[in-house]
Amino acid sequence: MENRPKVGIGVIIIKGNKILLGKRKNTHGEGSWCYPGGHLEFGESWEECSRREVWEEVGIQIKNLRFGTITNDIFENEHKHYITISMISDYESGEVKLMEPDKFDKWEWFEWDKLPSPLFLPTINQLKEGFNPF
Repeated sequence: MENRPKVGIGVIIIKGNKILLGKRKNTHGEGSWCYPGGHLEFGESWEECSRREVWEEVGIQIKNLRFGTITNDIFENEHKHYITISMISDYESGEVKLMEPDKFDKWEWFEWDKLPSPLFLPTINQLKEGFNPF
């Protein structure tokens, strides 16, 4: 088995002055808050992955997709290594739903300067770099 980093995509969805975060369960980073997202599939563009994952996880439409930042995320306890591409988008339409209750406890909107704790490692690394999607 090759031990190489995987590519994850996180989608920062902006609605007004807030972003959407989900509380993870039954996966690495359990109990932490993260953006909607997932694995980049073979042959998929970053934009296609972003739209697909947002639809699969929260059932809403997004617009104005653009590159946010990239982080090198090593989950030492779980022996996982990800390159995480964070895309920024604006909320377009739909009602946020818990589409994957096996993977998330809930979804909530948060102000960037009032983020919940604990945060998923890619977001922690973004904050260390001074990243701000606004």
